[in-house]
Amino acid sequence: MGRPAQQGENTPQDSLTVRDNRTGKVYTIPIADNAIPATAFKAMTAPRKPGEREENETEKGLRVQDKGFLNTAVIRSEITYIDGEAGVLRYRGYPIEQLALHSNHLETAYLLIYGSLPTKDQYKFFESEVMRHSVMHSDAEGFFRSFRYDAHPMSMLTSAFAMLGSYYSEANPSLQGQRLYTKGDRASLETMDRQIYRLIGKATTLAAMAYRVRQGRNFVTPPTGLSYTGSFLYQMDHIGEENYTPNPVLEKALDVLFLIHADHELNASCTTVLQTGSSLVDPYSAIAAGCASLYGPLHGGANEAVIRMLISIGSPENVPAFIEAVKKKEKTLSGFGHRVYKTSDPRSFIVRKTADEVFKVTGRDALLDTAMALHDAAMKDEYFIKRKLAPNVDFWSGLIYRAMGFPLDFFPVLFAVPRVVGWLAHWRQMMLQDGGVKIWRPRQVYVGPAKRDYVPVEERALVEGPKQTPSRVEHGGITKRTMLATFKGKSKL
Repeated sequence: MGRPAQQGENTPQDSLTVRDNRTGKVYTIPIADNAIPATAFKAMTAPRKPGEREENETEKGLRVQDKGFLNTAVIRSEITYIDGEAGVLRYRGYPIEQLALHSNHLETAYLLIYGSLPTKDQYKFFESEVMRHSVMHSDAEGFFRSFRYDAHPMSMLTSAFAMLGSYYSEANPSLQGQRLYTKGDRASLETMDRQIYRLIGKATTLAAMAYRVRQGRNFVTPPTGLSYTGSFLYQMDHIGEENYTPNPVLEKALDVLFLIHADHELNASCTTVLQTGSSLVDPYSAIAAGCASLYGPLHGGANEAVIRMLISIGSPENVPAFIEAVKKKEKTLSGFGHRVYKTSDPRSFIVRKTADEVFKVTGRDALLDTAMALHDAAMKDEYFIKRKLAPNVDFWSGLIYRAMGFPLDFFPVLFAVPRVVGWLAHWRQMMLQDGGVKIWRPRQVYVGPAKRDYVPVEERALVEGPKQTPSRVEHGGITKRTMLATFKGKSKL
């Protein structure tokens, strides 16, 4: 940790020297794996300046402020490596391009969770356990039928993951003891693995149920003998045909898309899973939290936004006008650029090839010409080149999902199902990390009012304005008529 440097002391080469100009003290902070501990700055205390707010807590040490976690590492991980500048993505050291070409989703799931590629027997065991745990309790039918006919499938999926936790009391640390998953002994690992099988296996089943309830169809029991994505397609589409088998090209395409979406390091949803999991809640609740995070339009809704953008453009001849509108900030460009990748998204090349295979069997999507015109125009325009706005994985995956016949609001579900693997890999790693699990409790920089005394209601000054008072909302239907009615006790409402 950081400490004041002593005069004449040799400074280690792998360290950071910081001079606090408020006090003149010099601190030495060790560097390990090109990172420094944020807690080292707590040693950098200073007396409060005259008139300075006590809420700054200057005498309690310096705080590190990083809005949006732009350069904060919260965990040491062995799972996924990303080099955004070079356009590199590796799972446990293996380039994503090699895995997409030679592996499949469940084999890659084994790799992400357990750290190595499985042998033939290991893979057979893992696959059989996952598929065996795909069947849902019959009560789940009533659960899904309780949703409105037009409920968003991500709302249903998020709720369903949380619902799963209520079935397995042996999986709940609140009931079995907080060290249920952190002991690392055989019994603990077996309990952990059983929940991993269940969550990966049932993810497709829950997603298919969310799809079927929207279609007004009966639910389908997971079949035997099909692959992970083959079973998923079967559960969504089978309506009684004999010997029904999903198209192998679509089955393979979905498997590749699942593989490349399985993990992406500490993105918003994965961080949410770990933040929630740090309280030692059951994994079903943690996965539900991650699913809710992925539901947000800045995360899981990006490929849906691409399709809506292309529909709004209409045809290739409208692309130049759209490009100019983007430059003027009148329109939003979706599917280009990435928070991490500053050159190209390595997954986008894989998805582009997959798209070509899908279009051979589904037919050419009407939006493809518009997409290609936009792609070519942006790649040649200095405005986008300068800002490193290259097509990302969402640009092409949305076109594939549309060609395969999935509704737009189901796109985030197709993102969440494979990402369960990555969430579980990071959750498992945190549960088994050296030193145990510490609950994640970030600091804040308080800039609100200083201490003030309570004011009686008759002495308060009026405070009005946007963001300072509750908004008035329009009422309709029963509420509007009830507000106009008279009845006993109305004055209390």
